[in-house]
Amino acid sequence: MAKTYREWNVEQSWLLPPSVMEFVPADHLAHFVRDTVREHLDLSAIVEPYEAEERGYPPYHPVMMTALLLYAYSQGIYSSRRIAKACEERVDFMAVTGLNRPDFRTVSDFRKRHLEALKGLFVQVLKLCQRAGLVKLGHVALDGTKVKANASKHKAMSYGRMPETEKRLKAEVGQWFSQAEVVDQEEDRRHGASRRGDELPEWVADKQRRIAKIAEAKAALEAEAQAAGQEAPQAKAQRNFTDPDSRIMMSGKEFVQAYNAQAAVDAEAQVIVAQSLSNCASDAQQLEPIVKQIKANTGRQAEELSADAGYCSEGNLAVLARHHINGYIATGRQSHSEAAAVGKRRRNGTRVAAMRTKLARGGRRSRYRLRKTLPEPVFGQIKQARGFRQFLLRGSAKVQGEWSLICTVHNLLKLAQAGRAR
Repeated sequence: MAKTYREWNVEQSWLLPPSVMEFVPADHLAHFVRDTVREHLDLSAIVEPYEAEERGYPPYHPVMMTALLLYAYSQGIYSSRRIAKACEERVDFMAVTGLNRPDFRTVSDFRKRHLEALKGLFVQVLKLCQRAGLVKLGHVALDGTKVKANASKHKAMSYGRMPETEKRLKAEVGQWFSQAEVVDQEEDRRHGASRRGDELPEWVADKQRRIAKIAEAKAALEAEAQAAGQEAPQAKAQRNFTDPDSRIMMSGKEFVQAYNAQAAVDAEAQVIVAQSLSNCASDAQQLEPIVKQIKANTGRQAEELSADAGYCSEGNLAVLARHHINGYIATGRQSHSEAAAVGKRRRNGTRVAAMRTKLARGGRRSRYRLRKTLPEPVFGQIKQARGFRQFLLRGSAKVQGEWSLICTVHNLLKLAQAGRAR
């Protein structure tokens, strides 16, 4: 007896068109993101510019485009081309867009045009997390992670090398010009009568552009040095030609062209309550702005805050005291014998010495232990689970907007998980 199979007829037409609500299960993340954006976020800053525009070909709905971006980021898809492709091939994306298929240029332009307004979604989603009981502010841990810039470290040059390289390139270009008259006739014969024969070859034009970039980079480094009260930049000071705002930083065991991304994570559900981005490799300058942002974002201040030794300074510990925050800041690596004898060797009266004693007395039961269980897993989820290891945009302002979107999506996923658990 022949085996019976379910019917498979790819030419079969549908009598009734399907609903996008049925493309994925009712509890799918696509529905959650789409409905949260439609029903709970204020997108007036994104929608209003379209209302003021003159009549023309109707654009894609800005609310749909916002939901598309957030959902794509939640799936670890950041490239505008990959987002556009997903709109054509993946039913979960179709459930978000309602079968709309914006091309990659539309996606890219929308993200660039509304980046500043999209940054504001971070606080809105954070407040949703607060209302859902996911933010308690009993303990917040602060940490930074180096995220690669959209630029190669090999496209950077130190200030010390710039004069020598500029001089060499100018000499090469000048040498070509000095030979131009001699070879005019040969150039006419080689390139034809329609050309003058004295046009700049491509390599000369490239070197001229490089000379201009070097001059621009030198001027920028000199301006930065003057602003810092220095007579001249240090010879090792570098500037990248592709993304001048990025810096070479140590990440793990290697140097990368990067930005320093910061996140303050609440202990209740690993929700990010404050975030920022800097092109300074040091973390120490980031603590005070983050502390102020926690209060501005949530309406109240954290009771406790932990951070690693990169944030430890007399000034930062004074900031925590002024804001009435019980701090747990590492003061540097110590051996067990050093920790035992810390009371005998410390300098009396300093906040750092008092913090060192506080952590030593707490031992393994110290609240400082929460630091490793909060930001590091969050950075792992962002970089490993969702594959965000490099910025797509360039320039501090744009990259800050991109990092804000990443943090917004992280909190949105925490909100979705909490909804499923109930």
